[in-house]
Amino acid sequence: MPSDLDAIKVYKENGILYGPAKAVNAGGVAVSALEMSQNSLRLSWTREEVDGRLKDIMTNIFNTAKTTAETYGLGT
Repeated sequence: MPSDLDAIKVYKENGILYGPAKAVNAGGVAVSALEMSQNSLRLSWTREEVDGRLKDIMTNIFNTAKTTAETYGLGT
């Protein structure tokens, strides 16, 4: 659930980190997409393979959000 401007103000005043709702929910969505990929390709990945792919996806989302925040002066 996205936070309104009043909630974001409280986060900032209390040093609480927050992120875009889409990025926060990305882990579950990414795992679902990986599962659909496996099913459509008739593949079976190990737990380690899925975890590795998920880590890559989440790292990319984090780096993109961080770079965008820095570009627009929205923090680090």
